[in-house]
Amino acid sequence: MPDMPEGLAQWGPELFMTRERELRSGPAPEHHWGSGFPQRGFTPCLLAVLRLSADRESDAGPTLEVLPRELARTGHLVRAAAMAYTISDELEQGTELLELVRAGAAAGDLSGAQAVAESIPVRQVRDLALVGLVPEWARAGERDRAVALAEGIRYPHNWAWGWALLAKAVADGGDVDAALGFAARAEDEMSSCAVEGAERVLALLVEVAVTVGDHDRAVALADRVEALARSGESAVWAEPRALVVVLVREVLAGDLGRLDALLRPLPVPAVAAGATLCGWALDSDEDSAGPALLPSPLTAWDLAHVLDAVTASVDHAVALALADRAEALLETVGGRGHDVLLRSVTLLLARHGHTERAMALVELLDGDQSMARHAEVVGEVARSGDTGRVEVLVRAITDCRAQDRALIEVVRELARRGNLRRAEPLVHSINDRWAQGEALVAIVRATARHGDPDAAVMLARSIAYRATRARALAELAELAEPFQARRLAAQAVALDSWRTVLPVLERLVPQSLALIADRVDRRSDDELMPAEGRRPDEP
Repeated sequence: MPDMPEGLAQWGPELFMTRERELRSGPAPEHHWGSGFPQRGFTPCLLAVLRLSADRESDAGPTLEVLPRELARTGHLVRAAAMAYTISDELEQGTELLELVRAGAAAGDLSGAQAVAESIPVRQVRDLALVGLVPEWARAGERDRAVALAEGIRYPHNWAWGWALLAKAVADGGDVDAALGFAARAEDEMSSCAVEGAERVLALLVEVAVTVGDHDRAVALADRVEALARSGESAVWAEPRALVVVLVREVLAGDLGRLDALLRPLPVPAVAAGATLCGWALDSDEDSAGPALLPSPLTAWDLAHVLDAVTASVDHAVALALADRAEALLETVGGRGHDVLLRSVTLLLARHGHTERAMALVELLDGDQSMARHAEVVGEVARSGDTGRVEVLVRAITDCRAQDRALIEVVRELARRGNLRRAEPLVHSINDRWAQGEALVAIVRATARHGDPDAAVMLARSIAYRATRARALAELAELAEPFQARRLAAQAVALDSWRTVLPVLERLVPQSLALIADRVDRRSDDELMPAEGRRPDEP
């Protein structure tokens, strides 16, 4: 395994990657970018800097992973698909088109999304795209079209999933009888052929049963999910597994019965040597010290997923009961699963006010990992509302990078709660200049939301690194009136990239994303064209 990059553990993956990219962009200029922009005509000014940025980015590398999906999200599905069709690898192209189908459907263009789905060359990917459109048509009030699409799914292993999705969409709409009919159709398809990921279909049918109020049916379906997990037929590659989805729903309702049953290893019944049960080889050695036990089908990873899903919303008493069970499981597992579960239970305890117990778990780690987890605990304590205690916890962190990470989390939470009087002084106690700017982004956003946009702009302009400052200006552009928003967006693009202002571009200047796509395509065509094939006036 390659060595971990220096500082990755202390900063955490998200901050580490953002910091690395923004440090490469360099410090922001001393003068205020955009202060010389004309006081009128910000639309053409913004378009001009967008063209320049698109030209610069096409030299820096491909943009297909960002631009087409944003085009689809903002109503330019045809233009997005045209970009995806230029991908030469058929599977990669199909995967990108699948994402565009999802984005187009989310934007409300179901007819366009279906047309794109039907154009996907890889049949299995095309089938997945069409399956995903089944519930979308139902939610849009086009149930007949949804049924017709479900009837036309090509591959049998996708049939049950399509009908289950339709059942859930109809149940959410309040039509109990139709939902039960579609759920029954899904079960029929499961029984008629081998279904890939059957436990996923069953888990969704559990949700259908809960939605329509048939709780006995929900329990029976959940039992079938558990049985598949115990049989070893569950799709262990799925993250999180269907079993986890079932457990999360039950835990949030305060029911730990199934979780406890899964955590208890089952005794192996007396059988002949060499036999198997549920996929496990059995040993009938009569001289063994005790009865053989089947391992629990619930892994440390699974329990970690459950804890992560419920940390913010589970009842306090249930949270403590989960922590007890997680700590007991930690004593029996090792490796990466142990570390993942340890992190999850630590954060669960911190969020629910048991800081000492969380810190005792942190002390089990060594060096960089201990400091990194300490910073995460600080963040969870702040999010729990105990912002008075976090400063003491921060001072106990001896690594400067982990301490800065913790301070960023505290500043973010204080800013989110509107406590700017406490948040701003903490920024000055941060050691790293980039980290100071990262914390200021949250204060900039909160200052603007609390009605002082001019002060927010001044704070944004005090951020040291150009890409970080651009992000702060883009945040302000999202909150500002159109005229000021275009000015702020132009400054952000001039500082960094058109990517920085993607969330607001189409609102500020319709067709701006299509303009960027045209520039990217034009530069790509120029790079492919031999010099002798260009017109005399082309570079």
